[in-house]
Amino acid sequence: MKLAATLRIAVRALRRNKMRSVLTMLGIIIGVGAVIAIVGLTSGAQAQVQAQISSLGKNMILIFSGSTTSSGVRTGWGAAGTLKIEDAEAIEREVPGVVGVSPEIRSTAQVAAGNQNWTTQLLGEGPDYFEMRQWALAGGAIFTDQEVRAASKVAVIGRTTATQLFGSADPVGQMIRVKNVPFLITGLLKPKGMSLMGSDQDDVLIVPYTTAMKRLTGDVKLRGINVQGASDEALPRAQQQITALLRQRHRIAAGMDDDFTVRGQQEIAEMASATAKILTSLLGAVAGVSLLVGGIGIMNIMLVSVTERTREIGIRLAVGAHGRDILLQFLIEAVTLSAVGGVLGILLGLGTSEILARTAGWPTHVPVMAVVVSFCFSGVIGVVFGLYPAWKAASLDPIDALRYE
Repeated sequence: MKLAATLRIAVRALRRNKMRSVLTMLGIIIGVGAVIAIVGLTSGAQAQVQAQISSLGKNMILIFSGSTTSSGVRTGWGAAGTLKIEDAEAIEREVPGVVGVSPEIRSTAQVAAGNQNWTTQLLGEGPDYFEMRQWALAGGAIFTDQEVRAASKVAVIGRTTATQLFGSADPVGQMIRVKNVPFLITGLLKPKGMSLMGSDQDDVLIVPYTTAMKRLTGDVKLRGINVQGASDEALPRAQQQITALLRQRHRIAAGMDDDFTVRGQQEIAEMASATAKILTSLLGAVAGVSLLVGGIGIMNIMLVSVTERTREIGIRLAVGAHGRDILLQFLIEAVTLSAVGGVLGILLGLGTSEILARTAGWPTHVPVMAVVVSFCFSGVIGVVFGLYPAWKAASLDPIDALRYE
């Protein structure tokens, strides 16, 4: 029998029981829809994470004041100042793969301008910081090396902080007070959006780190050092050299823990996406179970169909149909159920992703490959779970089948 004729017979048989066919496809629809929606959400989340990691800058290495033990108490990143300005200068001078260094002081401060005030994140940085972070200015200029050496009272302001203090007015050239210390705003930063931890990167005031230490926080040690490598390839080697240099400078003996932490940009990205990967695996397993249940449903219905149509099968075998024709017919029915269910599931998944993106504001992105793989997988389910019922139908004895009531 020709394939086209077999296909017509299979489709006609499915159309005779429309409701049963729809219910049979439901498991595949839900399973494929769940897979597409999960892929869309996780791909969108990973893309957002990558964008946020990129907002850190290019080829960045972050050095934190690390874990130390004092009176039996172990503290974490940034909890104790163990880094010095001399450490940053030594890294810039002695590590060949480094092209930029910015010592960092981090705090919060109440900032006032006229009759307006705002609590914002205060960063003490070096002039290299803006180029390292690839943070362009919307107006004005950054502070200079000379202003850093002189601990000048100058500042570069983020968009959110500027809006809170000055509204729509240009903040460049305006005076603000930080802990009753007057500062001149020399530059306005372009917006960067949310950070990896969900905070507003534009709610910031950046001053020379020397100014922050001497006039604002009173710190004598650094909480961190931002370092830029020459290239992605140079980062691992630079991290090793920085670690070795700081251990030597801090007189850390072999076998003892570091009192600092060195993290490369790729490591930060992997740490940030680790939770998302675990969640993806769990949700993917649930979607896989849905597909498995859908496949079992197809097998069950096809077995019922074989039983109901035993006499029909016997008549077809008696008039000259071969066993392979019967097998192909029932296999086509199973594949049609799963393939149509796969298409509807893909539409359901795409629609769900779009609804979540519009209503909940979640970033979603469904790769074309995910759609293709989901459709092919639904077809494979039809073949795998439809093979046994099709084989059982093809193996019927024509005489016994004709006698079946």
